[in-house]
Amino acid sequence: MNASHILLLISGYFVLLLIISYFTGKNDSNEDFFKAGKQSPWYLVAFGMVGASLSGVTFISVPGWVESSQFSYMQVVFGYFLGYLITAFVLLPVYYKQNVTSIYEYLDERFGFVSYKVGAISFFVSRVLGAAFRLFLVAIVLQQFVFDAWNVPFEITVTLSILLIWVYTFRGGIKTIVWTDTLQTLFMLVSVGLSIYFILDKMDWTFIEFLNSQELGKYSKTFFTDDFSSKNNLVKSFLGGMFITICMTGLDQDMMQKNLTCRNLGEAQKNMVSFSIVLVVVTFVFMLLGALLFIYADAQNIALPLMDGSPKSDLLFPEIALNSGLGITVAITFMLGLIAAAYSSADSALTSLTTSFCVDFLNTGKKSESVAKRTRRITHIGMSVLLIVVVISFKYILDRNVIDGLLTVASYTYGPLLGLFSFGIFTKHQVKDKYVWIVAIVCVAIILILAKLPVEYLGGYIFGYELLPLNGILTFIGLWLIRKKPAAATTKDIM
Repeated sequence: MNASHILLLISGYFVLLLIISYFTGKNDSNEDFFKAGKQSPWYLVAFGMVGASLSGVTFISVPGWVESSQFSYMQVVFGYFLGYLITAFVLLPVYYKQNVTSIYEYLDERFGFVSYKVGAISFFVSRVLGAAFRLFLVAIVLQQFVFDAWNVPFEITVTLSILLIWVYTFRGGIKTIVWTDTLQTLFMLVSVGLSIYFILDKMDWTFIEFLNSQELGKYSKTFFTDDFSSKNNLVKSFLGGMFITICMTGLDQDMMQKNLTCRNLGEAQKNMVSFSIVLVVVTFVFMLLGALLFIYADAQNIALPLMDGSPKSDLLFPEIALNSGLGITVAITFMLGLIAAAYSSADSALTSLTTSFCVDFLNTGKKSESVAKRTRRITHIGMSVLLIVVVISFKYILDRNVIDGLLTVASYTYGPLLGLFSFGIFTKHQVKDKYVWIVAIVCVAIILILAKLPVEYLGGYIFGYELLPLNGILTFIGLWLIRKKPAAATTKDIM
């Protein structure tokens, strides 16, 4: 499959998305852009959220991670599952009760203006970086296998990718995304299934033979319990995964915005529970695919592709799908799956960033409909430009596996959100709102220092994803220290 064929496939795919956008974006109102009129069927949202949660990071980076980490990522995924249940039955009731457009409006009601802005800024930074990680991954694949053949600069590849997302989301927003995510999830799952089928066929294996093979046994160790100081210890990974989900789904405007388009709380909870079960199963299939890719690469003497002179495990899946002779079906479904996986998260990220900035910073809810709509459109363009700049910068600063980098960044940026929401939901205390930003900055700084400490200073202990809950705990303690003393009871109160 050459570069021209891939570009033609991408063009056809986006034509399909534009057709969906045309029908879902006819209203072009802020109500539809932000909430889809609160009429989305829960099962449609649940299926679409699978693709949005997995994204291009899971599609490529998780299989590429298997060689170095085996199936240890599943420990994190089991933690995800518990985190989704907590999100469904603790956080969703709060959001539906408050009837929020941006979930950070809860912090304004609970604590005050500064807390509200700290929460919104934490999300904004988190989502910009998270979306950029995902877009970067698909951009380097497109660059390596399509645009390098035409000497198109990486910067142009990134700009075109985000421009295409802007085109099909600028009118319908979240209403469009609920439908496009469903299509994108379908393409992604079909791609993974067919890739496994054709690789097994090439190796003359049945699926059962693959599961029972000694080759799989070299990669499939899942639980790591022997060394608590290691980064991939079971307890640390499970708890880290749980808190990552609570933060990156339950406290994230991007993921919650989809849930808030459901008709009522009950449907939103059904969506979350069913989606979480499917996600665990699908992620395990991705791990199996990753092991199969490395087994196949060994059998066929396929080396890891190079990027800027260094081996890049994230590029093994595209290398095998496009250049190893598996046939045109695998190549086509891989590219459709890759594009779908990448854009199913990137488009909703762009929409949620626009929503948060409009509601949380520009206060469009108190403006006239015409002014609010114009503000939303300008903001949508601004968020697109911001993502372009950040994605391009990653090419020069990113030095690790993308999924690992994404989860590490979450440990820093979502900590203040975890602490703020936990303190608001599980205590009745008010805080000295004007000091909340200081607490957030100090806690993130402490986490950064801990993460950078040499391991010999910690007796060989290596911090992993437990930095996120630790960040939340420190923020909670900081808020406790700046809580307001209860007002003295008056004679009238006593009587």
